Amino acid sequence: MAESSQFFGSDHTSHPLRWLWEAIFGPVSRTRWDVIHHLLRKFGHFFGYGFIGVAWLRAWWMTLPQSRFLEDAFLALLGTSLIASLDELHQSYLPNRTGTPWDVLLDCCGAITLQLTVYIYMRLARPKQFAPDTRKSR
Repeated sequence: MAESSQFFGSDHTSHPLRWLWEAIFGPVSRTRWDVIHHLLRKFGHFFGYGFIGVAWLRAWWMTLPQSRFLEDAFLALLGTSLIASLDELHQSYLPNRTGTPWDVLLDCCGAITLQLTVYIYMRLARPKQFAPDTRKSR
């Protein structure tokens, strides 16, 4: 993954993101920018791995047509946590990156949140197919 390289460390992303931020919202102090930049990077983790979790969810949903949503979601979370853990391990070897279990937890929270969003949407869009007490019939 390109975003896991040293070129996407905070020391390399701060300047272009700040330029974009200031072009949209106007000037910001250095102290305030540090907080904004940190939050932008964490939101990136959250939603990036959230979408990875949804991709895993769809993969398991299509591969195991007779399984229930909860089983597919659990397998998707396992896949997401494996990728997130390996990514953090890789980052721990880069000089300008840090690998932390807290980022893995954040990544998994993103996956769970987006999976729940998909579940709620599907329950509203296809209530019979996603009823809790029936099997999937695709």
